[in-house]
Amino acid sequence: MFFDGWSGMLRTLIVGVVAYIGMVFFLRISGKRTLSKLDPFDFVISTALGSALAQAILSRDVALLRGLFGFAVIIAIQYVVMWLSKRYQMVRHLIKGDPALLFYNGEYLRATMKREHVPEIEILASVREHGLAAIEDVLAVVLEADSGFSVIKKSETKSESALSDVVATGSKSNDE
Repeated sequence: MFFDGWSGMLRTLIVGVVAYIGMVFFLRISGKRTLSKLDPFDFVISTALGSALAQAILSRDVALLRGLFGFAVIIAIQYVVMWLSKRYQMVRHLIKGDPALLFYNGEYLRATMKREHVPEIEILASVREHGLAAIEDVLAVVLEADSGFSVIKKSETKSESALSDVVATGSKSNDE
């Protein structure tokens, strides 16, 4: 129950090292984008890769080459989906989602905050993380597709081009 022999330990060591090297190799050739900031799609890919690695290392029923092939399949799927999302906006929208405006020009957008499950305290924390002491210095706070926050300071210019792709739900009727 606790120890089934040295041969199993040796297999785990050898397969673990080779599978790890194989996964790192596949991730390196697939590019930096494979495991960048984790949005929901990237989280699924990361979880699947971790599960495949664990199966390759710990299961005697999974041959090493089969485990490496599993890595390649998962990364290939990720590559195809990312390629499709670059070409087709509908795929991009399904996979990545849209950024959401949570605070704009001095007003919390309560309906969006409620829909995105973001309390006011998280917005204030993101403002502090971006080095600002006063919410009055903030033009907008955006919840990005990867669940991170972007804080845009008020500026002298009138352009708000960085907000062009943000879901514009920021009106007075948005407050509940």
